[in-house]
Formats: sequence, C-alpha cells, structure tokens
Amino acid sequence: MPEKRRPRLTPAVADVRRAVREALPPAGDRSPLALVALSGGPDSLALAAATAFEATRAGWRAGAVVVDHGLQAGSETVADDAAAAARELGLDPVSVRRVSVDATGEGPEASARSARYDALAAAAREAGAEIVLLGHTLDDQAETVLLGLARGSGATSLQGMAPVSIGAGGVNLVRPLLGIRRATTHQACVDADLEPWIDPHNTDPSYSRVRVRERVLPVLEAELGPGIAEALARTAEQAREDSAAFQEQIDEFIEEICEPAEAGIAISAAALAANPAALRQRVIRFVVQSEFGVALSRSQTLDVARLVTDWHGQGPIDLPGLTAHRDSGSIVFTATDA
Repeated sequence: MPEKRRPRLTPAVADVRRAVREALPPAGDRSPLALVALSGGPDSLALAAATAFEATRAGWRAGAVVVDHGLQAGSETVADDAAAAARELGLDPVSVRRVSVDATGEGPEASARSARYDALAAAAREAGAEIVLLGHTLDDQAETVLLGLARGSGATSLQGMAPVSIGAGGVNLVRPLLGIRRATTHQACVDADLEPWIDPHNTDPSYSRVRVRERVLPVLEAELGPGIAEALARTAEQAREDSAAFQEQIDEFIEEICEPAEAGIAISAAALAANPAALRQRVIRFVVQSEFGVALSRSQTLDVARLVTDWHGQGPIDLPGLTAHRDSGSIVFTATDA
C-alpha cells in the first residue's frame, strides 16, 4: 500500500477533517467500509484526503469510486488520475465505473446525475460498503435551493440536499461537507499538496447551476450583503426540520384515514376536509407517491384536493398511471393499468 500523504494541519484541512469525523457513524467492532465518490475535483479530493485520515481512527475502512461519464474528451484519463490519487492517499478499494449518459431524455445534467448515482449504488453493493460519502459543499447547497425556488418546487426545494439520504439501490449517501464553503476545500487541497482536476463544465454558462454560481449569487451578495450562501443553507436545514416534523404527523394520521380499495387505495374525504390545506395536500402527495410511485405536481395535487373542498359531482381526474375520483365519502385512487 502506498504511503499516505501527511499534510500540514492548517485551518482548512482541520475543518474538512472535522466535518468527516462528525459525519461518520459509530463503527462499533464491525470495521465497515465507506466509499468516497471521487471526481478528482477540489471538493471530492479534499473529502477523500480527510476520509483517508479520519476513517481508520473511527474504526472504518475507506475506499473510493470514480465515475467516468464519458462526456468530455480525455475523461478516461481524468478518471484514472483520480483513482491513482485515491490510492496514493491510501484508500482501498478504489474502482472506476464508466457509464453511458443518455442526453436525449431528461437532459444531460439530470441524465448524468442518474447514471452517476446508479454507478455509485452498484459500486457500494459490490464492495459491501455501508455508506457513500459525497463532496457537496455549502455553496452547492445554496445553489440547489436557488435552483429549486426558480423552478417553483415549493417547500421541497427549500430543503436542499440532506446530510444523509437514501440513494439508488438503497445506498446510504452521506454529505459531510454541507457546512463547508467551497473555498475551504480548495484551500485544503493547496495545504495538502493535492492537485485537483478543474472540470471545465463548472465554468460553462450553458449550465443553469453555473449561471447561479457565477452570476446570481455574486449579485445577491453585492446587493444584499455577504452571507447569502450561509443564509440559504440555514434555510434548507430549518425546512428539513419542519418537513420531518410534518412527516411524523402524516405517518400517524395516515393509518387512521386510509383503507385498501380495488386496484388502489381510498382516503376519507371528511378526514382530509377537517385538516389544514397544507396537511391535506401533503397527505395526497404522500399516498400517491407511496402507493403508485408517482410524484404529483402542485396543480395535480390541487385538482385532487378539490374533490374534497369543492365537490359538485365532477368525474375522475386523470393522473400519471392512475385516476382519482370521489366515491361516497372517500377519495379513491386507482391504477389505470389494473
């Protein structure tokens, strides 16, 4: 095994290490495996270095997985260099996953993201990893919140990215750096004598996230004062707390008001009517998502809610893969392919 780098313990290096240390769950006596999702860029490279240092001290084994999307000339070399850097840091196992991105469907960014998370899930499953560490920073969180607001995603967009979430294939995704600024990870690489790869896509204004990063956030900082990114990240954290509390209410409530229906599920209209609109709409979205795997838009949710609040004998509402109609005192959801 190659000798690990021993960087100076500068404030930037210390901050990234502390974030990783606090994010690693207790290992017990199992010596579980964590994989770092490594692109070779400053954020993931700083994360990889900190994980290599902290993992063994916390009773974890640490490896890395590099996903080559094949979207740029020379991407194979970039991926192989990133894997070599991971091995030099002492990470093991290290693998490179090469994926094909279908840019004709949901768009190149979304398609690349889906392919990446599928590859990470496959790598984690094959290696027996319990968690995958992602290098998203506080700046990424702020950009995500702004993009969600621009798309009109409502309260969900305010939640941004969760520190811990379940990804494709049920893999546990952990984001230790959501409280760390991008400038800190860049400085940590300088201090650790690491040479990150700078993705040209990160400065390409054809991507909406780049425009938010390079144009929108600087304007907000200039016009409203510094600290906008931190404020957006705090807002995301508070929104997640509120959403979690709301979800607990829904989990308790749902058992009392739902019952099986032929090829679907029924919800008591009276119970929905007796609750505030926010809770009523969340219940509708939650039931449809849980039962049919369909994420309703706001307009679709409101159409269903009108079966409760504005019932005057209207017929069924067509939704993706299902219908909703009122039958006596219930709102009945039925799969259309049943």
